[in-house]
This record gives sequence, C-alpha cells and structure tokens, in this order.
Amino acid sequence: MTPLHDRPRERLLQLGGDALSTGELIALVLGTGTAGRPATEIARALLEQSGDLLALSRADARELAATPGVGLARACRLVAAFQLGRRVMTPPLTGAVLAGPADVFHHLRGRVRGLEQELFFVIAVDARNAITCEIEIARGSLTAVDVHPREVFRPLVRQAAAAAVVAHNHPSGDSTPSEADVALTRRLRQAGALIGIPILDHVVIGSDDYTSIGELLAADAFEEDPEPWELP
Repeated sequence: MTPLHDRPRERLLQLGGDALSTGELIALVLGTGTAGRPATEIARALLEQSGDLLALSRADARELAATPGVGLARACRLVAAFQLGRRVMTPPLTGAVLAGPADVFHHLRGRVRGLEQELFFVIAVDARNAITCEIEIARGSLTAVDVHPREVFRPLVRQAAAAAVVAHNHPSGDSTPSEADVALTRRLRQAGALIGIPILDHVVIGSDDYTSIGELLAADAFEEDPEPWELP
C-alpha cells in the first residue's frame, strides 16, 4: 500500500489542508503521478528546480510542462491554481475609493510580488477618487517598461475617467524611482492636463514599500507640480 505521506488527498481529508506540506498541496493540484513516479515526487522536483514557492508561482505553463512527469495539462492546472490564489489576495477594487498611494500599494503588491519584469498599471477614478477600472497596459524587462502616453490615455478616454493613477513595480524590490520614471510622470501629467484627465500620482511598488512620485515632485520647492490626490 502506498505510504500515507504519498497520499496527500487522504491526509487532507483526515487532517485538513493546514497539515499538508507545500509539496503535498502541489501534488494535489497536479493530480495523479506517472508510472513509477508519484505526484508528491514530481511536486518536490518542481520546488527544487524553481528554488521556492514564489518562483514556482510565477513560472510559465510551458516552462513547468518541461519537467519530467508534469506535461502541459498538469502545468496549466498549477498555473490556474496560483492565479486563483492571487485573485483571492487582490480582489477587484472597482468602486473602492483611493485615499492615497498606500491604497495602490496594498492592492497591487500581491500581483507583482516576485515578478522578474516590470508591469505598468493605469487606474481610472471618478470625481470621488472611486475606481472605475484598472488596466495593465504594459510588461517590460527586469529594469524597464516602455510606456507611451497614448497607451495610458486611450482606456481613460474610453472610460470617461475624471482622473487616473498610474503605478508600476520594481523587480529589484527597491521602490526608488529612476530619472526615467520621474520624466514619464511629468509627460503623463502634461498630457493629462491637455486632455482633461489629470494624473493624480505615479506609485512605484517595491518589495515591502512604495514611493509616490507625485509626493516627491510636490515636495520639491523648485517644482510647480500640484499636490497629488487632489482634483483641480
């Protein structure tokens, strides 16, 4: 008979999910193993190859499928499970009111944590700073993401947004904005002033903290940038 430690389904039914190891939980998502190789062994191999659970959660389905015993179907199940987990941790904020950059950070950090590429988000808000929609408009490299103002404002115009907040992550974990980040913020604010959709802030998301470029610009005595989070 197969040992109990290689039967995670039975252990879950007897002891509950909290009692299972990470490898056992992954094995349950994978389902059955292959001839001569139980799912728990395949799960351990996936964790060892990835380094840790966070890295595994960001792996591409085709990358996972290359592991012996996984295949594309099991890989897709695993990617779907991780995606569901992220969605539970970052529920849609449509209708929620953003009071400041901390709200943006707390909403997006779970989605970008552990990523090895920069993602750029646009959040449209109404006159009360309540979210009307949120869009990921670009994915970049480890150190940069190319964003053009037209890509930012196209969905905002379509949504008839009163204003917007933009945000992106730094895979390095350091939320300090680059000169390019600051320059992009100024360009977007200039475009927003012409279109009539002000950019309230640009939030840079690090591992454990964030930086509001809007606050940095407002604090510069030589700048004439408006206070962030206030509609004109």
